[in-house]
Amino acid sequence: MQFKGTDAYIATDDLKMAVNAAVTLERPLLVKGEPGTGKTELAKQVSAALDLPMIEWHVKSTTKAQQGLYEYDAVSRLRDSQLGDGRVHDVGNYIRKGKLWEAFAADQKTVLLIDEIDKADIEFPNDLLQELDKMEFHVYETGETIRAIHRPVVIITSNNEKELPDAFLRRCFFHYIRFPEMETLRKIVEVHHPGIKESLLTTALTQFYEIRETDGLKKKPSTSEVIDWLKLLLAEDLTPEDLRRDGANALPKLHGALLKNEQDVHLFERLAFMARAGR
Repeated sequence: MQFKGTDAYIATDDLKMAVNAAVTLERPLLVKGEPGTGKTELAKQVSAALDLPMIEWHVKSTTKAQQGLYEYDAVSRLRDSQLGDGRVHDVGNYIRKGKLWEAFAADQKTVLLIDEIDKADIEFPNDLLQELDKMEFHVYETGETIRAIHRPVVIITSNNEKELPDAFLRRCFFHYIRFPEMETLRKIVEVHHPGIKESLLTTALTQFYEIRETDGLKKKPSTSEVIDWLKLLLAEDLTPEDLRRDGANALPKLHGALLKNEQDVHLFERLAFMARAGR
């Protein structure tokens, strides 16, 4: 079972090695990187490439680890008991299976995505240590133990918004997706915009990297944002000449696809003002 990338996803050799190492070690793959660098998409492409069904658990700030195992709906059971419903005699009727339970109970190997784990409380990763390590958990209400029939391929993503506990990190195979170099980004763009003119692509990507490297930028534009930007450039039928900037007009064309806060827009406006003042 080897991941070699797909036609729809350009994976570096290091990334392919990381996926395959995690599969071989049967450990979760923890993938970090800037937002928009394809971490979530990686799990989908691993699922497609290995021909395995995918189960997605998208973590929010309010998500608790227990929800990934199961939830016991005591309120519904109390209400049904008051109504004389016979279902109350079987507590299993009030157990809602979580995403880990789905993956453990699946009749074939799955890819389990735990997306943006750093959004949750700091205790969230710690609360999943034993379950991800032993691939089993206990349901106290019914007294049963749920064990993985087939150990899933677990891919965990993080935007690096907070540090994860050392005990959790020890149980993972780690990979950081670096922002792609020009040549890799060209290949990624070609997947999304096949046949784009070389002159337009070269001009646009050169300008894109200049924007990313501008000192003082609060949020650097990501891979997904440059793909959106190029889609707009193609829709507007802009030429390389249309993209040229001078000191008086430092903002890139259709900059709303690249600059996502007023601080960064004001930064480029100040650069333009300084250039005009220096003439």
